[in-house]
Amino acid sequence: MENTTNQKLPVQGAGELNIRVAQQNDCPRLMELVHELALYEKLPDEVSVTLAEFEAAGFGTNPVWKAFVAQADGLIIGFAIYYIRYSTWKGCRMYLEDLIVTEAYRGKGVGKLLFNRLIAEAKELDYSGMVWQVLDWNEPALNFYKKYEASIESGWLNASLSREQFLNY
Repeated sequence: MENTTNQKLPVQGAGELNIRVAQQNDCPRLMELVHELALYEKLPDEVSVTLAEFEAAGFGTNPVWKAFVAQADGLIIGFAIYYIRYSTWKGCRMYLEDLIVTEAYRGKGVGKLLFNRLIAEAKELDYSGMVWQVLDWNEPALNFYKKYEASIESGWLNASLSREQFLNY
């Protein structure tokens, strides 16, 4: 994401909105939005990453994530964070980890601008596609992604091991 050019766009009810590449000093606000998302997803106690870990993962010696932020009137009101996932079947793909718009700005086109910026990034970097997860009960998100004619699959189950689980082996 070498292109750090700011993109300023009018958004209904949000004044002038600036879409730009995330910077390290944005991280405290991004973490606030992560906590807002966790509350929305009914999992407020599941966020265990610290601000220092979050910053190091995005801006340390070996960054693993990249993000775009949406800013209105000096406040970050949303962001889209992604990383590169390698598929043995498809090659390099953008994995959208989170797309978050603070509640007061939802439904005003902010998410669309962030998602469109992700699509532009995926095209610019010649990825073979973009993938993400969406909760089956999150109707607003499902409806949003359907507008893009996204393929929403069933049949795959999420599996994971926590740090505590893999330390037992």
